[in-house]
Amino acid sequence: MEKVMFIEIGMGIDLHGQNVTKAAVRAVQNAIHHNSMPGLRSVLPGNDLHQMKVNVRLAVPADKDKLDLEVVKAELPYGQVSFEVVDGGMLTSSGVVLAEKDDVNDLAYVVIASVEVGY
Repeated sequence: MEKVMFIEIGMGIDLHGQNVTKAAVRAVQNAIHHNSMPGLRSVLPGNDLHQMKVNVRLAVPADKDKLDLEVVKAELPYGQVSFEVVDGGMLTSSGVVLAEKDDVNDLAYVVIASVEVGY
């Protein structure tokens, strides 16, 4: 990415089911769903949203091999998306195991996302 214009940070949690993809999707949603960048198009090459570059860094506490980046990518409506997955986030107790929520233990998965937007 030549020029970073915005960095948005979010956190996502899967309380039950131990699904790292669900937590990552929620982290990206949390990072981007409270923002509007109406002037961004005017600074992009050719005023084209497809020229926007989006780099997503995900701090994932466990099960990185189960992380489905295509599902996470679907949350980002524009741009050329790249990912960087690093160790981080948190595993913590949800305080309860709910079989009907597909829990295999009481762990809640917390993923942190940093979404860099630029060109």
